[in-house]
Amino acid sequence: MTKVPPRDKSAESAEAAVQSCYSTWAESYFADYYENAGAYPPVHRKIVHDLVAASGARTLLDAGCGPASMLRSLVDLDLALYGFDLTHEMVVEARKVMADHGVAPAQLWQGSVADLAAFRPPAGSPALFDAAICIGVLPHVPAALDEQVIANLRNAVRPGGLVAIEARNQLFALFTLNRYSHDFFLNELVDRDALRRRAGDDAPALDRAFDELAARFRTDLPPIRKGLAGEPGYDEVLSRTHNPLVLKEHFTAAGFSDVRLLFYHYHCLPPMLEAEVPRLFRAESVAMEDPSDWRGYFMASAFILAGNRI
Repeated sequence: MTKVPPRDKSAESAEAAVQSCYSTWAESYFADYYENAGAYPPVHRKIVHDLVAASGARTLLDAGCGPASMLRSLVDLDLALYGFDLTHEMVVEARKVMADHGVAPAQLWQGSVADLAAFRPPAGSPALFDAAICIGVLPHVPAALDEQVIANLRNAVRPGGLVAIEARNQLFALFTLNRYSHDFFLNELVDRDALRRRAGDDAPALDRAFDELAARFRTDLPPIRKGLAGEPGYDEVLSRTHNPLVLKEHFTAAGFSDVRLLFYHYHCLPPMLEAEVPRLFRAESVAMEDPSDWRGYFMASAFILAGNRI
């Protein structure tokens, strides 16, 4: 019997903030991010669609389904579709959308990806799914729960079943030249505390060096994304990035084979330069879209990690 770990209060607080962020967004989220002509094309939908189609899955669970953003793009595969989301309003919208595709309300429920119980399908459903996806969720999961979420996804599928999880690319910060780059240098590469402990008489010079480093980046960019109707925005709740190399190691260690990194949302130039040549920037960035291009490690802002349960 799988032991369910106790819920962490800090994790519950993070989830409450995420629920607040998305609660007023349910009806417009899909239009804002998937249909808006000004938004980057949702190229990851094809990546997920192709992965699921190639897997031969007949049943699929979307953990963190939102307003059925991804589920509605999979209806042509003739799958039995299931999903859950942390936010009640998102579940309501998902049920409304998927009802037109013959998906029963009971196949969409409220739950947290950090809670093993949320992965249990309703009565009369298969005990294990052929495939599970988790898109747009991991950035909002506290670091201490990453491995639990991956384990929950693995345990939700049959042996050989597909799991695909999406994350924001931390290594993209090496290309952006903005506040993300500055944070990456000082939080992941440079050991500030150790340098300060050892600086001695060089402490003032070291502080000047840190100031010089900060001056190399546009730390005022990108602007903080605010929320709707007084709710916290995307950048005002937990919205982490992940190192694809490290996450791939965790995925493999969790019991997956044929683990693949698939990059998307490329940028032909650092994003702060888009305003200079907007038409060219968009056209050339879309033209770069290739999930297997090594430049994706640095020039793509997101990636999908896929593997099969051993």
